[in-house]
Amino acid sequence: MVRIVRETPSTNARHVVLAGSSKRFVKARSSKNWSSRRLKNAVRHGGLPEPLASATKLPLGGLKKAQSLPDIVTTLLPAKKNDALELDELWSFVYEKAQKRWVWIALCRRTRQIVSFFIGDRSEKTCRSFWNLIPKKYRKCRSFSDFWETYSKVIDTGKHQLVGKESGETSHVERWNNTLRQRICRFVRKTLSFSKSDEMHELYLHLFIFNYNVSLIK
Repeated sequence: MVRIVRETPSTNARHVVLAGSSKRFVKARSSKNWSSRRLKNAVRHGGLPEPLASATKLPLGGLKKAQSLPDIVTTLLPAKKNDALELDELWSFVYEKAQKRWVWIALCRRTRQIVSFFIGDRSEKTCRSFWNLIPKKYRKCRSFSDFWETYSKVIDTGKHQLVGKESGETSHVERWNNTLRQRICRFVRKTLSFSKSDEMHELYLHLFIFNYNVSLIK
């Protein structure tokens, strides 16, 4: 069977048609990540903070590349005085559902970027480790979370509020949790896909958050 390949410059894709068949497959002509190109162009024109320049050397995609990704702090836009953080924990598991892994997430309401994440249990020690990973300038901002008891024990800024879902103060981070589950099947509650090791679990999350943050840079 003969393959006929036609390129379409306007869509940057290749149309592969099997001779004698009505089947058509569309393949991307470039494997480069769109957000990576966008980040490079922004840095080249001076539109981003200097620390982001190191991230532009990295072509995104693939587990091996994920292992060499810089910290997500390098993707963050500068914090502002009136920023607000939304904090939440997302249930996940490794290998079997009895081995729970809680993903702690801090999202900046203004930029929608993930400021920090941490994977562990729901203990006070894990909450403290998660909070300490958040950049200092963001820790000075207002913050909101649910009523999980460890938040009040760890966060003593005087600007933190415990709120219910009905308040809407954590709606953005809760929506992000849904985005993660929709795009990465290993974080879905009922799924046949799952991580077999903690290392893989964290690497996939790191890669997704890195790409997600970069895509929000304008």
